[in-house]
Amino acid sequence: MSQTAIRSLADHFAEQVRRQPDAPALIWDGAPVSYRELQQLAGSSFAELQDARLREDRPVGIRAKKSPEAIGLILACLRAGRSFLLPSVELAPETLAQLFAQAGTSQVLSPHGPRSESAASLRALVDDARAAPDAAGIEWPPVGGGEDVTFMLTTSGSTGLPKIVPLTASGVDAFTDWAAEQFEIEAGTVVANYAPLNFDLCLLDIWTTLKHGGTVAMVDQDRATQGAYLAELVNDNRVNVLQAVPMLYRLLIDVHREDWRTFPSVRHVISTGDKIPASSLAELPTLFPNARFYNLYGCTETNDSLIHEFVGLADGNVPSHVPVGQPIPGVIARLQQEDGTALEGAGTGEFVVWTPFQTRGYLKASLNDEKFVTLSENGGDGRIYYKSGDIVRRHEDGTLTLEGRSDFYVKVRGVRVSTQVVEQAIQEHPAVVEVAVIAVPDELAGARLHAHVRREVDAKLNSLILRQHCATRLARTEMPSMIEIVTEPLPKTSTGKVDRKAVAAALERSRANG
Repeated sequence: MSQTAIRSLADHFAEQVRRQPDAPALIWDGAPVSYRELQQLAGSSFAELQDARLREDRPVGIRAKKSPEAIGLILACLRAGRSFLLPSVELAPETLAQLFAQAGTSQVLSPHGPRSESAASLRALVDDARAAPDAAGIEWPPVGGGEDVTFMLTTSGSTGLPKIVPLTASGVDAFTDWAAEQFEIEAGTVVANYAPLNFDLCLLDIWTTLKHGGTVAMVDQDRATQGAYLAELVNDNRVNVLQAVPMLYRLLIDVHREDWRTFPSVRHVISTGDKIPASSLAELPTLFPNARFYNLYGCTETNDSLIHEFVGLADGNVPSHVPVGQPIPGVIARLQQEDGTALEGAGTGEFVVWTPFQTRGYLKASLNDEKFVTLSENGGDGRIYYKSGDIVRRHEDGTLTLEGRSDFYVKVRGVRVSTQVVEQAIQEHPAVVEVAVIAVPDELAGARLHAHVRREVDAKLNSLILRQHCATRLARTEMPSMIEIVTEPLPKTSTGKVDRKAVAAALERSRANG
């Protein structure tokens, strides 16, 4: 796609305002916000941006929870042609300050103006971060930047300070067109938005929908774990497209078990962000009798890369290992062996990918060397591929399944073990709701595995039964040394995944207290 053919999301949104000013753009707290009203919110923020006289050569920072006003502020930045850093509001103030300083932001904005209390209180922290010794040498724009950068999102930060991921207007434009065609998003389509505003899933939930004239039914993040609220939002707003991490589907399954509620308006059900258990997959056709079902795989750096449509779930055709899918049109993917050569045929390797939607690299260029590589084996095409760190298995029939992440491998008695493989084996027990396997350092074994398992409330599951289950699926070195079974939900990250850091911290506190 040529640069001259690209129209900004703000232009597409303005066109929808002209076409259907009174159609609902958003549904928030049970009330519709029309395209005209959302345009007015964006216009107010745009005027504040102009009055603020911000530096033209710097991005802005946005600190905002999900709301119509926050969407309006982002639209204003898009209209003004400004790149913007949109991190999670759940991050600590010091972490936010480091990210805003690293991005070279000229100002931190909130939906209620650049001088709001929340933004102003962060200003001093940002100034302190810029003065820190490790901030020296950062220039704008770094390798990952550029004139056509719009959204700047961040990674989860599971291994340290989150990395800043700049997305280009051309990449966002290509993705939002693909998603609209794939999931039939057009005027009149209602799409639920479950993910936090800073999460890359919003490129489908929110920005694809607004670009193509649909309606976004936004989940209040403060109520994101309330199953009854979520069920009402889906049914009351006649949602057509539902994309979420597996936790949401588990919550809806629990609601269905209580009152037999179903969701007949939903046409497309998309699971993403984490592995969905086979036990949850098996129940989805009952909840969504008129839907097609997908697994969508990707990451912030590349956006979505692979898609798999489940066929025959209603007939009991439920795979025990969920396929991650086949490349989306235009995506080039391969499995890379430890020696750097491409894996041909069946086996496991690191997933390496190029997509039409991906970033050019992290904003901090020094982080790119080991993750973004040029592969000469593709005829010198000049493309820069992303090394995901995900270990994927190609089966004899060509199906791809996710084995785990390279950074989840530990040594147990000298043997390389993936904690995610152990989690998957435990998750296959029908009474298991969710699990986290933590590697605890051990002087003799190198590491011992502790499994924290949430079971169904009424299940008779105990550690002996679970060990017998695991014995048929795992090698001896993969067997957990300790299994703790609970009925309360495990701690979650802001994106709905099991928070292994929090589980590990709780385990460490327990050990310290004897």
